[in-house]
Amino acid sequence: MTRERAAARPRPTAGVAAPADRRYRRSAGVPVRRRRGLVVWVARLRWVATAVVMLAAGAWGVGRVLASDMFLVRDITIRGNHHLSIGEIELLVDGLQSERVFAVDFETYRRRLLDSPWVADVSMARVLPATIVIDVVERTPVALARLNQRLYLVDDSGTIIDEYRADYQEFDLPIVDGLAAEADGESAGGSDPDRAALVAAMLTDLDGRPGLTGRLSQIDVSSGRDVLVMLDDDPAWLHLGRERFEERLQRYLDLRPALQDRFGAIDYVDLKFDERVYVRGRNERRARSAGME
Repeated sequence: MTRERAAARPRPTAGVAAPADRRYRRSAGVPVRRRRGLVVWVARLRWVATAVVMLAAGAWGVGRVLASDMFLVRDITIRGNHHLSIGEIELLVDGLQSERVFAVDFETYRRRLLDSPWVADVSMARVLPATIVIDVVERTPVALARLNQRLYLVDDSGTIIDEYRADYQEFDLPIVDGLAAEADGESAGGSDPDRAALVAAMLTDLDGRPGLTGRLSQIDVSSGRDVLVMLDDDPAWLHLGRERFEERLQRYLDLRPALQDRFGAIDYVDLKFDERVYVRGRNERRARSAGME
């Protein structure tokens, strides 16, 4: 090799390293972003763990409080009852006072109370720390149904409330015949809902006329299509049909003096036909038109 060629070659600079290939360079430490994310997650896990511990401690404490005798039912407040006594209602909810106020199953005790024929509806509520309030809605008797030769208090739906007895003399109600449901041609002992609805419709129509309602002595719905009524001071049966009860009854009262003067003792008066009134006297074999409009 000649001296000129050796002089032409570049000589390496002492102490300077040749650059390495970038494709194979590795980081010397953990990136700042990744380290910051790890710190955030650790903080969150600590917060969650603390919250779980606090919730568990709170639940344990609440459970201990609720399980204490402080919340045992000690008082039962009963409202709305008039005919059912306090003792009868307490008997129906027997066992309530051995439960904790938050654990009382209202629906179970509601069903027990609704088993009483006097109870139409009932609601219950908690009053902390140890009281249960029971609000009772009792049925209202509207008539005395004659079923199997016995008298029973019934409401406007035909529900039999109780057998009529001496301590129910406060109820001055008309006696209703023909309410008994029939099964295979015989009385089934219960009340027919359609006939009960017919009686209820008539009483509702007369509701604004207490002077008329109070004069009803007997009601007969045996046909299921025609309401017959008898007033307490009149032995005549009045056929009122299925509607316009108040209007037809008032019409009879207006015509009664003239009818009695013309026919004497009256067996029945048919008022279903609004244009004419048909009357049968006690001694007549067939009805005659009164010819009064």
